[in-house]
Amino acid sequence: MILDESKKVKALLKPGSKIVVTTHLNPDGDALGSMLGLYWFLKGLGCDVTPISPNDYPEFLQWLPGNEVTIDFTRRKKLAKKIITEAEVVFFLDYNDSKRGGDMKESLEASNAKKVMIDHHPFPQLAVDIAISHTEASSTAELVYELIQAIDGNYMNKAIAECLYTGIMTDTGCFSYNSSRTRTFEIASQLLNFSIDKDGIFRNIYDNFSAQRMRLLGYCLNEKMQVFPEFRTAFISLSLEEQDRYNFVIGDSEGFVNYPLSIKGICFTALFTARKDKVKISFRSRGSFPVNGFSEKHFDGGGHTNAAGGESDLSLEETIKKFMDLLPQYKKELNQ
Repeated sequence: MILDESKKVKALLKPGSKIVVTTHLNPDGDALGSMLGLYWFLKGLGCDVTPISPNDYPEFLQWLPGNEVTIDFTRRKKLAKKIITEAEVVFFLDYNDSKRGGDMKESLEASNAKKVMIDHHPFPQLAVDIAISHTEASSTAELVYELIQAIDGNYMNKAIAECLYTGIMTDTGCFSYNSSRTRTFEIASQLLNFSIDKDGIFRNIYDNFSAQRMRLLGYCLNEKMQVFPEFRTAFISLSLEEQDRYNFVIGDSEGFVNYPLSIKGICFTALFTARKDKVKISFRSRGSFPVNGFSEKHFDGGGHTNAAGGESDLSLEETIKKFMDLLPQYKKELNQ
C-alpha cells in the first residue's frame, strides 16, 4: 500500500537524526498509539526521537510505553518549541490539518524540518513533504505498522505492538466499525505474535475509570439523553456545572456518544461538551449518513463517515438549538 512513500521516509532516517513525532489535540488511543509506536521504531533505528503531544490526555492512556518521555506542549512549551525548531524531521500522526495541532500549530508551520504525515482521515490540508494518507485503513496505527514493515520489520518489538494494537482496537471500537478489510485483522493477529496482553490492553482502556465517571455516565443516560425518533437521532449534552459536579477530568466522556446508537432505530448521535471558550462536539452514525460532511459544513469539523468531531463558538444552549434546527433538513437522509 505504501511502498513508494516508505522509500522516501526511509531516506530521512539516519542514526542520530533529530526527529519529532506529534499527534493531534486531545489525543485518543489511535493518536497516542501511533505516535508512540513510531517513536519506539525510530528509537530502534538509532534516531534521536521526541514524542510531543499538543496537550494532556486521559489517564487510561498513560500506561502506554513511552508515556514517560512524551512532552506535553501546553506544560513545557519552551522546551517543546526548542526541540521542534532543532528537528530535522517532523511526523504528523493521525491528523491532516494544522489547526488540529493546537498550540503547536505555529511552531510546526515555522519548522524547516522535513515533514511527514501519516493519517487515515479524508481531505488532507497539511502541507508536507511526504504524505501517507489512506482513508481505507482502519486507523493510523495500521498505517504505521505497514510503514515499519516496509522499512524494516525486524525492528518490531513488544512495545511497538502494544501501542499499535491499542490504536487499532480503539479506532475500530474493538473491531465493531472501520474494520471491514481483512488486512486489519491480519495486522492485529501479527501484533499478537509479540506476546502482548490483549485482554490487559482492553482492561487498561475500558475498565480503568473512576466511580465518578460511572455516575456521570448514569446521569447522562438518565437525565441528559434526548431522543428524536422522527429524525432517528439522539444526543447528550454536558454543561460546565455538570462536569464540575462529577469532578470531570479529560477522557471521562470518552465513548458516551456511542451509547444512544444502541437504541432501536437511532442512526445519528451527538455529544455536546461545554468548554470555557467553546463547545466540543462528537458525532456518530450507523449506515450511510456522513457525519464528517455534516460536521464540516456546520460545526467546523470533520472525520470519518461514521465518526467525526466538531466545535462551536456559541453557547451550549445555542449550539444545541442550531443542531436541532438543522435536523429537518436531513430528515430524508436520516430515514433512508
